[in-house]
Amino acid sequence: MNWNEIQKVLILQPENPDGDSVASALALEEVMGDQDKQVTLYSYVNIPSYLRYIQGQDRITDEFPNDFDVTIIVDTVSGSLLENTLSGERMTKILKKPVFVLDCHPVENDLPFDDANYFEAAGTPVATGELVYQLATKEGWAINPMAATHIIEATMADTLGLTTEAVTGATVRLVADMLDLGAKMSDIDARRRVVMKKSAELVQYKGQLLQRIEFLLDGKLALIHIPWEEIEKYSPLYNPTMLALEELRNTEGVEISVGIKTYPDGKITGKLRAAKPIAGDIAAHFGGGGHTYASGFKVTDWSYDELRLEFIKKTQELLG
Repeated sequence: MNWNEIQKVLILQPENPDGDSVASALALEEVMGDQDKQVTLYSYVNIPSYLRYIQGQDRITDEFPNDFDVTIIVDTVSGSLLENTLSGERMTKILKKPVFVLDCHPVENDLPFDDANYFEAAGTPVATGELVYQLATKEGWAINPMAATHIIEATMADTLGLTTEAVTGATVRLVADMLDLGAKMSDIDARRRVVMKKSAELVQYKGQLLQRIEFLLDGKLALIHIPWEEIEKYSPLYNPTMLALEELRNTEGVEISVGIKTYPDGKITGKLRAAKPIAGDIAAHFGGGGHTYASGFKVTDWSYDELRLEFIKKTQELLG
C-alpha cells in the first residue's frame, strides 16, 4: 500500500464496537491526521455508552462518505460482523477502492474481498491497537500523545486490564512506550470511572439482570438473555450486557459468561468473556470472532432457543 498517494481514508469497525475497535480507529485517525490525511470514522451502529470514556468517540459517525481513497477495516475479519456495513450502496463504493485490513484475531477470514491488503503483524499482538503501532512504526509515522493514549486503551480493553494469559513482556513494554510518548494511565482511569458511574435506575435494573442469570454446566457457564424491550430502554444509558458481565467474570466457578441479545428483525448477538482461552473458538462457531478470552458474534438464521442449546453444547465440548 502506497500511503503517500492516499489523501482520504475511511475507517470501518465491526457492528459490535468494543474498546479495541473504537480506540484503534481513533489511534489511526490521529497518526494519519498528522500525515495531513482526511479521515472518516464510520460505524453502522451507535458506540456503546460504556465506551464514552474514550476521547474522540463522538467523532465516529453513521454518515457514510461519498468520497474516499481507501477503506481500512479494523478489529475484525468476520463478514458477519460487518453484514450491514458491507451492503448496498456502501459496498458498491468500497469495492471501487483499495481495502486494507488491520486485525489480530486468530479466526477464519470471510470478508467479501478478493484483493484486500492484510497487514502482517509481528509477533503475537494482543489487540488491534498494537497493529496501529506496528503500522505507524513501519511507515515512519509519528505517534502523538493522544494516539498513544488510544493504543493503551485498545490494549487494556482486549486484555481485560493486562490480566489475560495473552499478556507478555512485549505487551507491557508497548504500554510503557506509549506512556513515554505522553499517554497518562491516570487520565484514562479517571475518565473511565466517571463513565462507569450508574444511575439508581440502572443499579436496580442490574439487580434484575443478575437474578435472571442461568448457571449451566455445573456452574461453569453463566448465560443472560436480554430481549429487545430492555435493549431499547437501557442501551442509551449503558450496555445491558456489560452490566451483567462485569459481575459474572468474578463469580466463583464460572469459566464462560455470555450475554445474548435478541432483536425484532431476528438478529441475535452474543458477547463472551472467559476464564479459559476458548471464547474465540465459541464465537467462531457462530460466525463471529475475537480473542481467546473476549469475543462476540452475530447471527440472523437462528431462533433464541436453538442458539441457546447450541451454545451450551459447544461450550460443553470445549470445556471438556
